[in-house]
Amino acid sequence: DVQAYYKTVFRPDLTTIVIIGNIEPLQAKAVIEKYFGEWHANGPKPETEFQPVSDNKPASVVVPDKSRVLQDEVKLAETVGLTRSHPDYYPLQVGIHVLTGAFYATRLYQDLREKSGLVYSVEAFLHAGKTRSTFGIEYGCDPQNVTKARSIIERDLSDMTTNLVNPEELVQAKNLLVHQLLLSKTSTKGIAQGLLNLSQLDLPLDESTRASINYQIITAAQVKSAFSRWIRPTGFVQVTSGSEPK
Repeated sequence: DVQAYYKTVFRPDLTTIVIIGNIEPLQAKAVIEKYFGEWHANGPKPETEFQPVSDNKPASVVVPDKSRVLQDEVKLAETVGLTRSHPDYYPLQVGIHVLTGAFYATRLYQDLREKSGLVYSVEAFLHAGKTRSTFGIEYGCDPQNVTKARSIIERDLSDMTTNLVNPEELVQAKNLLVHQLLLSKTSTKGIAQGLLNLSQLDLPLDESTRASINYQIITAAQVKSAFSRWIRPTGFVQVTSGSEPK
């Protein structure tokens, strides 16, 4: 099965090669042709993209881990109909950085760690793909605080869907995102990986420049609209690694 899958899917017409460095295009082309010039595709191109999926139903599961004596690791995740190319991707990212983009300076860290001391760490994420996406939040806490922390997370997410973020939060989140775009280009590996990701998502190769412009003009109303459209505060699948949540 593995061999058959490899022969079907690993083929030149599904391959992107990125070359980074001080090299002339003709020289790069010659090297690629030397090693890959005889590689040919056979048969029709297979379908390799995941198909869109409907919204998940809320659920909860515990993965017992006796090594976690003092801390449980909790992951909340939900399917999101948005795709990477959708305009709402940018305001959602801004909202996520309002929630957890800058450690103590962000909402969930303030509410879950600074004010209540419920968690050790918390991070929101959006894995946006070509055909489907996942939004979620991960946090670590004492077993007796799992449910308390989740209740605050749901409250803060509901607030994002109904109220505007304040101007200071908005500016901070947008600055963080633009700085991250710049930092992603500080190594050849980062540049190469970024170009590969853009190619796989069918996005323009100057996407980082476009994104930095988009982030700077996003409004609090757009953030609220995107969260109310896509995020379901009580729609998570919860996976807890450790003990039973209290």
